[in-house]
Amino acid sequence: MLEASSLQELGVLLVEPSAMQAKLINGQLIKQGIAHVHTVDSAQAAMQAIRREMPSLVISALYLPDKSGIELLYDIRNDADHAGLPFILVSSETRPQVLEPVRQYGVCGILPKPFSEQQLGAALNATLDLLSRDARLEQLDVDLESVRVLLVDDSAMARKHIRRVLETMGIDNFLEAADGTEAVRLLNDNMVDFVITDYNMPEMDGRALVEYIRSQSWQNSVPVLMVTSEANNERLAGIEEFGIVGICDKPFEPGTVKQLLANLLKGH
Repeated sequence: MLEASSLQELGVLLVEPSAMQAKLINGQLIKQGIAHVHTVDSAQAAMQAIRREMPSLVISALYLPDKSGIELLYDIRNDADHAGLPFILVSSETRPQVLEPVRQYGVCGILPKPFSEQQLGAALNATLDLLSRDARLEQLDVDLESVRVLLVDDSAMARKHIRRVLETMGIDNFLEAADGTEAVRLLNDNMVDFVITDYNMPEMDGRALVEYIRSQSWQNSVPVLMVTSEANNERLAGIEEFGIVGICDKPFEPGTVKQLLANLLKGH
């Protein structure tokens, strides 16, 4: 994955079949300070451009002439050489069942159509947070090699995305579980410094996992961050009473996770 520390350094591949929409988005990117934008009109052309000269970021429409933007995201995530490429989807689609796969596959943003300058800026900043090396933890008196993080999510792609975010902070010691039941087994045998868990999972969901940690685990004080696409506030109500350090939406802003982890490890 290419590194970038400013918007001016980003090379953007824009995948948009509409010439008018491409012109509008290109203009908004220029306003944000991005100077390098290459535009293609199909998923096939996008993959060819990525393999020829990998960009820093792909921004894609949902509806393309040869396949959907979601299918393009799948192709990228399943390509070993380009799996970590940051991706932003632009779509007027709002149905959760359509957008849920995008959230699970680790994107830097899902922008509505039309999107505001602020919405685009937030997604681009999330991209920078993913691409730039974060030195905050390195400045602390913490042995990063000893910091162990448990990632719990039934989506392997979502776990990879979170892992990439933490790797930019110098953390590379991870345990992974596909659901709460597997996480409990790992917690019984392994000491961890931090747990990041999804909410919606089979077998044992995030709420049940947090309840177990706080009431039954020998690591009952371990910090827990919940990352979720759950939109039902009633289901999430009361979860903070279990002492989690925060709830982040999917797709989450990498900077949020980095800041939470930095704050926690200051007192490590």
